[in-house]
Amino acid sequence: MTTSVITSDSQALAVAEHVAQQLKRDSALRDRERRLPHAELELFTRSGLWAISVPKAFGGAGVSNVTLAQVIARIAQADASLGQIPQNHFYALEVLRINGSPEQQRRLYAEVLAGRRFGNALAELGTKTAHDRTTRLTRDGTGYRINGRKFYATGALYAQRIPTSVIDDQGRQQLAFVPADSQGLQVIDDWSGFGQRTTGSGSVTFDNVWVDADDVVPFQSAFERPTPVGPLAQILHAAIDTGIARAALEDALHFVRTRSRPWVDSGLDKASDDPLTLKSFGQLVIRLHAAEALLERAGEFLDRAQADSQADSVAAASIAVAEARAISTEVSLAAGTTLFELAGSQATLAEHNLDRHWRNARVHTLHDPVRWKYHAIGNYYLNNENPPRRGTI
Repeated sequence: MTTSVITSDSQALAVAEHVAQQLKRDSALRDRERRLPHAELELFTRSGLWAISVPKAFGGAGVSNVTLAQVIARIAQADASLGQIPQNHFYALEVLRINGSPEQQRRLYAEVLAGRRFGNALAELGTKTAHDRTTRLTRDGTGYRINGRKFYATGALYAQRIPTSVIDDQGRQQLAFVPADSQGLQVIDDWSGFGQRTTGSGSVTFDNVWVDADDVVPFQSAFERPTPVGPLAQILHAAIDTGIARAALEDALHFVRTRSRPWVDSGLDKASDDPLTLKSFGQLVIRLHAAEALLERAGEFLDRAQADSQADSVAAASIAVAEARAISTEVSLAAGTTLFELAGSQATLAEHNLDRHWRNARVHTLHDPVRWKYHAIGNYYLNNENPPRRGTI
């Protein structure tokens, strides 16, 4: 099966709308029964959407970050898990753009344009901080050997390559683009979150896994100088939460419009006449529109930081993205809760599976602590302090 090549922002948005409509089918069923979306991922990938951030110089669309965020939000609205699965794929492509050699870029971008998916094996358990790594990269002739274990490896289960953060013999962090079928590499489907159930965010183990030297890209240096790698990662998370919020709102509107519910206490015949219901929807819509506007604004700041990566431009992008991430966290949780409040106990029935929106938001928003984003934002505006350079801000 051939993979389409998208060539413009407008085409990317149109294709995302078409694909989202198809991915929405059975999304509630897939979540309820934890049916892994292999066929849906093929449709998603073959549409060309997984390659839209490949730079124009290498044959891709090189879409703006505004468009990239809107595409991810639209897919997450259709199916929150499918919206999250490519997050680290796009993150790895940005590291490749920032730190890869021209030859690495040419070869790996070509794979993506041909329909290959990149997963991730970054996070580890048992380290002193969330940013520490113990997985080793050891020189072996013309290549390297990798030994270690990763968890929360979203996308690895479905990937042809698994970008893996490793520590080399000099103690520096690198990103190894490891083929998923490498001997000694095992992807374990042990993800059991109560939300985002079909992301396949399980574990990956490396037992003396060989990787070619040409497949290793510098990683640590992407945070030692001003680059947009961190805010790029975060804007995708904000887009996922914004899409979840939009899905919860749409389901709440549909449920209240089409389902009868006793409104005896208010003396009303239908929910649409209830002033408290109207107020709840009004508040939710305003907050969602604010989140969508901040997401677009963040994409514009990130576009400028990519075009001219200076300390000030990257810091401004990080803060703009943090603002979008903070409000998207709040509204995604609020939308799921409001759905419960307005639909009542019927929303908890398994046949409707409307609780998935709150579960998905609750799990995904825990990716990194939003409380520290408020701290960074306040420190930036009050004390003129730039935020730290890392993948969580």
